Amino acid sequence: MTRTQTTTEREITASVSLCLPNGRLNPAAVGWVRHPLIDTDRIGRGSYGWGRNKRWEYWAVTSPTHIVSITVSSLDYASLHQLWVRDRATGEEIDLVAISPLTGSATLPGTLGTGPARARSKALTIDIDEMHADEMNAGEMNAGEMNAGELDAASGAPAADTGGTRLRAASARVSIDIVAERPAGQEGMGVVVPWGERLFQYTVKDVARPARGSVTIDGVRHELPAGDSWATLDHGRGRWPYSMTWNWGAASGVVDGKRIGLQLGGKWTAGTGSTENSLAVDGRLTKYGDELVWEYSTSDFLAPWRIRGEHLDLVFTPEFDRSSQTNMLVVGSETHQCFGSYSGTATDETGAVLRVDGVYGWAEHVHNRW
Repeated sequence: MTRTQTTTEREITASVSLCLPNGRLNPAAVGWVRHPLIDTDRIGRGSYGWGRNKRWEYWAVTSPTHIVSITVSSLDYASLHQLWVRDRATGEEIDLVAISPLTGSATLPGTLGTGPARARSKALTIDIDEMHADEMNAGEMNAGEMNAGELDAASGAPAADTGGTRLRAASARVSIDIVAERPAGQEGMGVVVPWGERLFQYTVKDVARPARGSVTIDGVRHELPAGDSWATLDHGRGRWPYSMTWNWGAASGVVDGKRIGLQLGGKWTAGTGSTENSLAVDGRLTKYGDELVWEYSTSDFLAPWRIRGEHLDLVFTPEFDRSSQTNMLVVGSETHQCFGSYSGTATDETGAVLRVDGVYGWAEHVHNRW
């Protein structure tokens, strides 16, 4: 099969450590991966870079009836966890944020796939566990029975019997129990973004994961519609500058019989030589190396957005804006995460131009001081 060159970034195909023994960036880790080959165990361990270390697991699930997101995160000086759900029919949102000093309320694996992620607070619990295919097929959904995902020793890809990721969260009004399935051959886009030898980020964006399970709100259980519910992972390990602005877009769906996943980024990678842009078709990644052009109005985030590059041209039509703003003296954030539908075209690695009309997801504008 003829391949179309869509990036000059280096694809990493063997396991490598993100950090050197002194804690600084390992130059050999700069590049992108299709599977979790980057060892990030040194992030958040010891005193090096304290206050700049950021570690998180964020999952978002979209369906025709509900949108759900969960976050387990550690910022060194604080842990921040979140459960958010929106009823798409009524527009009702329930948003629970739990913040605690230091890192005690967060359990996060050093490297993706090597252990569970947990959040524990009085008002909110979150559990993220890898599941094997036999557990999924047997319907084993009991707490504490999940095993950590295994990686193939040679390729670094998920082992053949790794079937998905179980997402659970519970609060006074809302609980979720959802499985993000991992279809055979699924690839997740990972990239190391270097701002310098001291500040850098490893991110994994795994889109278009079929989702199944339930959301319970005020005692009423809602089953996610099978075949039309999708999960997206945002896994982050790195050391960040104090102030940063970024764009992020992601969407999933089926178009012309193909499972389509869009992953789009902007602003935060500019000038680093790395991008986080990709197209997934039935789980196979095409990596885009160019910085995308994001066109949108900061005075009207609900107006259509246009996102374009050498290999894609998209229009995003927002349905609603999930906005928030916090200002706690030296720490603050402004977020506009708009949910809606994408239309347009994207080119895959074979050179085929694919329609992506109707895939559902989000596009966001975020500024953080952290």
